[in-house]
Amino acid sequence: MTLSHDIKPGAAFPPAHGLYSPEREHDSCGVGFVAHVKGEASHQIIRDAEHLLCQMDHRGASGAEPNSGDGAGILTALPHAFLTRIAQNDLGTELPEPGRFAAGVVFLPTVDLEREKCKRAVEEICSEEGQILVGWRVVPTRPDEADLGPGALAAAPRIEQIIVAAGDGFEGDAFERRLYLIRKRASHLLRSDPEMTQAKAFYVCSLSTKVLIYKGMLTPSQLTTYFPDLKDGDYETHLAMVHSRFSTNTFPSWDRAQPNRFMSHNGEINTLRGNVNWMTARQGVVQSDLFGESIEGLFPVVEPDCSDSGVFDNALEFLLMTGRTLQESVMMMIPEAWQKNELMPKDKRAFYEFHSCVMEPWDGPASIAFTDGHYIGAVLDRNGLRPSRYYLTHDDRVIMASEVGVLPVEPAMVKAKGRLEPGRMFLVDFVAGRLVPDEELKQEFANREPYGDWLDSERLMLRELLPEPRAIGLDPQTLLHRMQAFGYTVETMQFMLQPLIDQLRDPVGSMGNDSALACLSDQPRMLYDYFKQLFAQVTNPPIDSIREEIIMSLECYIGPEPNLLDITKKHAHRLRIRHPILTNEELAAVKHMDHRGWRSRTIDTTFDRWANSGEMARALDRVCQEAEEAIDQGYSIVVLSDRKIDENRVPISALAVCGAVHHHLVKQTKRTRIGLVVETGEAREVHHHCLLVGYGADAINPYLAFESLWQARLDGLLDETVHTSESAVVSAYRKGVAKGILKVMAKMGISTLQSYKGAQIFEAVGLADEVIERCFVGTASRLQGVGLDLLEQEALRRHALGYPERGQTHLAALPNPGEFHWRSAGERHGWDPVVISSLQAAARSGDQSSYERFAEQANEEAQANCALRGLLRLKTGIEEAVPLEEVDPASEIMKRFCTGAMSFGSISAEAHEALAVALNRAGGRSNTGEGGEDPERFKTLPSGDSRRSSIKQVASGRFGVTIWYLANADELQIKMAQGAKPGEGGELPGRKVDEIIARIRYSTPGVGLISPPPHHDIYSIEDLAQLIHDLKNSNPTARISVKLVSEVGVGTIAAGVAKAHAEHILISGDGGGTGASPLTSIKHAGLPWELGIAETHQTLVLNDLRSRVVLQTDGGLKTGRDVVIAALLGAEEMGFSTGPLIALGCIMMRKCHLNTCPVGIATQDPVLRKKFAGTPDHVVNYLFMVAEEARRLMAQLGFRRMDDMIGRADILETRDAINHWKAEGLDLTPVLTPAVKPHEDVEVRCTREQDHGLDQALDRRLIELSLDAIHHGKKINLELPIGNTNRTVGTMLSHEVVKVWGERALPIDTIHFKFLGSAGQSFGAFLARGITLELEGDSNDYVGKGLSGGRVIIYPPHESTFVAEENVIIGNVALYGATGGRAFFRGRAAERFCVRNSGARAVVEGVGDHACEYMTGGRAVILGPTGLNFAAGMSGGVAYVWDPEKIFSPRCNKGTVDLESVEADEDIVELRELIELHKQYTGSSVAERILDGWPDVLEQFVKVMPTDYKRVLVERKKHDEEMESTIHEDDSGQHVAIEG
Repeated sequence: MTLSHDIKPGAAFPPAHGLYSPEREHDSCGVGFVAHVKGEASHQIIRDAEHLLCQMDHRGASGAEPNSGDGAGILTALPHAFLTRIAQNDLGTELPEPGRFAAGVVFLPTVDLEREKCKRAVEEICSEEGQILVGWRVVPTRPDEADLGPGALAAAPRIEQIIVAAGDGFEGDAFERRLYLIRKRASHLLRSDPEMTQAKAFYVCSLSTKVLIYKGMLTPSQLTTYFPDLKDGDYETHLAMVHSRFSTNTFPSWDRAQPNRFMSHNGEINTLRGNVNWMTARQGVVQSDLFGESIEGLFPVVEPDCSDSGVFDNALEFLLMTGRTLQESVMMMIPEAWQKNELMPKDKRAFYEFHSCVMEPWDGPASIAFTDGHYIGAVLDRNGLRPSRYYLTHDDRVIMASEVGVLPVEPAMVKAKGRLEPGRMFLVDFVAGRLVPDEELKQEFANREPYGDWLDSERLMLRELLPEPRAIGLDPQTLLHRMQAFGYTVETMQFMLQPLIDQLRDPVGSMGNDSALACLSDQPRMLYDYFKQLFAQVTNPPIDSIREEIIMSLECYIGPEPNLLDITKKHAHRLRIRHPILTNEELAAVKHMDHRGWRSRTIDTTFDRWANSGEMARALDRVCQEAEEAIDQGYSIVVLSDRKIDENRVPISALAVCGAVHHHLVKQTKRTRIGLVVETGEAREVHHHCLLVGYGADAINPYLAFESLWQARLDGLLDETVHTSESAVVSAYRKGVAKGILKVMAKMGISTLQSYKGAQIFEAVGLADEVIERCFVGTASRLQGVGLDLLEQEALRRHALGYPERGQTHLAALPNPGEFHWRSAGERHGWDPVVISSLQAAARSGDQSSYERFAEQANEEAQANCALRGLLRLKTGIEEAVPLEEVDPASEIMKRFCTGAMSFGSISAEAHEALAVALNRAGGRSNTGEGGEDPERFKTLPSGDSRRSSIKQVASGRFGVTIWYLANADELQIKMAQGAKPGEGGELPGRKVDEIIARIRYSTPGVGLISPPPHHDIYSIEDLAQLIHDLKNSNPTARISVKLVSEVGVGTIAAGVAKAHAEHILISGDGGGTGASPLTSIKHAGLPWELGIAETHQTLVLNDLRSRVVLQTDGGLKTGRDVVIAALLGAEEMGFSTGPLIALGCIMMRKCHLNTCPVGIATQDPVLRKKFAGTPDHVVNYLFMVAEEARRLMAQLGFRRMDDMIGRADILETRDAINHWKAEGLDLTPVLTPAVKPHEDVEVRCTREQDHGLDQALDRRLIELSLDAIHHGKKINLELPIGNTNRTVGTMLSHEVVKVWGERALPIDTIHFKFLGSAGQSFGAFLARGITLELEGDSNDYVGKGLSGGRVIIYPPHESTFVAEENVIIGNVALYGATGGRAFFRGRAAERFCVRNSGARAVVEGVGDHACEYMTGGRAVILGPTGLNFAAGMSGGVAYVWDPEKIFSPRCNKGTVDLESVEADEDIVELRELIELHKQYTGSSVAERILDGWPDVLEQFVKVMPTDYKRVLVERKKHDEEMESTIHEDDSGQHVAIEG
């Protein structure tokens, strides 16, 4: 394993080692196809497909070896002439007629005996299934000519072609099904054969009468050279689908290359674990007349060791082979967002609703191309998160790909240009010889059966069962006992439940989490606290569940599922639940139901308090057994209930019991035959409900949460005017929880609760394998820890609080453990008052002894089991100690220090600038955060100090990200997530947005600002690679950094980030601070930095990518000891945030989100800001003393240079005698495992530069041609060709311009380039004022991203025959974060046009979904149709929409905007001017028609006006008028304002 030549076929990944796990790999890709619509085969199709694939080379990737690709492949129709010839020449046989034989490509072991064993087994299975194996042919390969890399070559299997003839009585689909069975049986038998060393090398790429696949661990340019078959002129096909893979790992994996058997996938399935579990469970009820008894040979449907794409392909193929069409199967698996789309036709909606009773969606960003030879098509996920563009030509070709311009087509030959829309399908029917529109296709399926009638007659609803008189109400006598026994505290009520129902959302807090992990806590903690929510970063985006509510849904059907392979009205006979939280009345109705054949059974989930140890485990067994018996007895729903709690009965955690029953039934393939409802006093917080649903609960009744709030109402703790009754309290609770659940789902990029259910999107921290295997199968728990016996102890301890043993006093109130806010006798916190005061004393005095007292206390606090590093000990004696004077000086160590990203806006200008000055003095780096930076700070102060932050952050809000901002950075940091609230966006309330903040952020004073959860130009790993490329172009001398958050699998994500050419990766821990975040995120998402940095370092070394990137970590570092441990685990740099703030005076009041900071740090209140007393010296003193402590430890450990310490985990060991009732079960071995080098030359720190390919950039030529303009301001106007591989055009040129001319750049149109062709991604990104880019052709995604005053003009070629305004001319996310300039597009834009536009003026002739989202300034003129969810979260600027058909209003999200007519003179003048310019620059016929109809046409325009923006403008106008009225004319005739 330690040498690359040890790699062998089938051993795709190194085994799990340390914190690395091969299961955590992600991938994303470029996908496309070329086909002849009329089904005419030719060899030219292959050549076109190869060209297309090579033009998307930048969407694939390679690892440490540039000539070992992540994977490339091609799927074609079966080339009959070619196969006939090779059968005659190579096999000496004649083939049967087409349709009566199949061909396939098979990967085989390179070991002769094993290969023969595989071939014999396939031959025997063919014979058993009644088919004839014609023969095997070795597929010719040319590894030397293709220049295959050593890794790919070492893992390359033997590749042979198999030909199978149909047996008697088999033809068409029946023969195809038999081939499927042969392949599945062979794969199950051989890939799991323990006697073969290369078992996993056996893989059938395809075996079909219709299609043939060639693929491998190749780069796109190697594919046809490696497989000379593809260059054979006889190889003719009417279709060719190609795929280029970008994997986060670089390990050789031939079988994971795509296309798969029927599809290629670009994206990520976020709900994979749940989808796999549900498919497994369905095997218990699956029956098929087409397969009969032999269907058992297809199980498991989902094969092990597959990527998410492979798993999706397994399920799709199963549906296809068992009788559904390919199109219908894809519609089931990736449905449109139907639940909240009021514009969807009723019968189509019924189709989707019916199929939601049959199968859950496979949720996640996806563009999927599919074919069975008869059809070829593509589908996009419900949120439109992947680019998919197509051309239709006059010579009947269709070209579909992730980009346009991938195949040269004469402009006059293009018949139409389009894009795949969210949830829509694109289909070519080769038999009919035409493109089938999405509406027609889906309407046909919707009309096949009376789905609406079936739903109406069969569906069960809770309201049919109500009212239910047997509902249980408040029991005040036992309430306190039960609340104590279920772990309720004062904080539960004060910080969670009461704010939840008052604010109708997950409660908000600040300053992060510095309390102990559950597995290190002295307190008995809830089982839920041992779990951390996973979240999307890089490989797929989180979703904004508030602004994009249209795609979110909590609706589910529950109860027994019939056979997946039938379509009958009985499939609709399930119970519809609109909300997962059941009221007591609804729960009683379910418990007592005997309705239309449905009955339920209640199972007690408590155990005997006085029984012997181990009783909880025995009770779990009993409950699982009773649930299985209920299924066998025909019950439809099981209610798992802990209502029987009393002084003798202890409840098993509802989470443990729900997970155990769910997994037991999945294993028994019975889970789909029952609904699971949980009646529990334990669950009350959003996190609890998410876990229960994530581990299989169909619905939850949190009865004790209701009772506790009812009592709070009676006690006068709730607002009586709002919470007028018990039902009003329950209603508010359900609303708040619903919002919270949607937000947690959205963090992972999941939009439907049905998909989230059972998906297990969590990591356990500190749970032993016995708990995981019993209750949470498949969940990562890398540190081991607490077993069932300790969980039982915790349950008994909690129970004893409510029901003390005889002789013990019962407390008359809830406990207050100080989990959220520090209390002297409560939960331990990293920043307690003693630590804070001692740090401030040391920082203010610069006194070393004061610092030593602080460090001793902080390190002791960590050792008192608040932090993982507290469990570690530094081993002296491994290296010989060295004299202190030989160790790196403090000044050198401080260069490795950074401050975390705190935006100006979240903290005051005084605090922000003090940090910048301090770090610049210390030689370290300060970070702007996401709020931009005042250009005044770029200038050096007279004192020689600089207020400029070296690190400029680029976050999802893109506030103030101009070309001038980017040019003034030493490092550009892409913030993918925040340690204290990963997967969350942010919000700066209007009260904090003063004139200065608004100017810097290009917004309006007094109007709140939203940071979206996702970067709208990063939906996948290759999108991140593009943004890295964009930023490197914007400032070639700046280091490009990517900020990730510690979670399981962050190492493989970091490997992908390194391959995407990042130069620096920050792994942020969950212990850092935040200005504001839901408490659910602060407490339950993200992991300690120790886990994240160790996993990342180990994985990068294993991939031989460590030498390409600098690693940094942050998230609660305080002392020199922390610095040393971070270095030993793999970090070269360290970040500090809370520590420096405390040095400046922060006292951890946790009021940051309220704007009431008493020390003037986290506030914009001018009165409070005057209380700020910090100075840069305080921070410098603190960091200097941290560095000195680190030096002393380095000397003891024997290290002279910090570089020598990086990754030396062997210097760490677990502390002796961890005397703690929970922590002693922890196993830190995975953290302390030294990284394994794949070969001896692998470096363990950054030693080389990334190659960004900037020397080949078109901008190099543009700069050369523009030298006179750049240096002397002379005008130039030139014309050049452009292609899709010319990416980020104009950005490096803009950098050169602002370097010379500064922020204002050049006069308008000084530099004018006209291009002909299809521009690559990010055309005109961050384009500076004075530059015009004109394009005759079309462009891809991110046009005008961050436009900084430049001008972009795009229109179709003059010889085009299509109607411009009906065709797509630019891709997704155009003008994202634009701050100024103008843009004119003759044609339509795809999704998310003008997202976060904050200053550009743009005209376009139609837009897709989510246009003008989060817009804060500028103007957008839409002269054509819009998609859904227009203007969501828009808070500034104005949009004008031409709406002659009066269809715009329902497509607009009116949450933050008003729709008005265009009446004001200034509006009319502005609109006309922009339309006139549009006509002038693009020759638009739409603009011409509108101007011809002026002014009558004005009534067809809608003005989209943000309500807050309007309010502020009205207030300003009123203020100006008042000022005007106080002005009088003095004797000299001048106007003078009267003061006061």
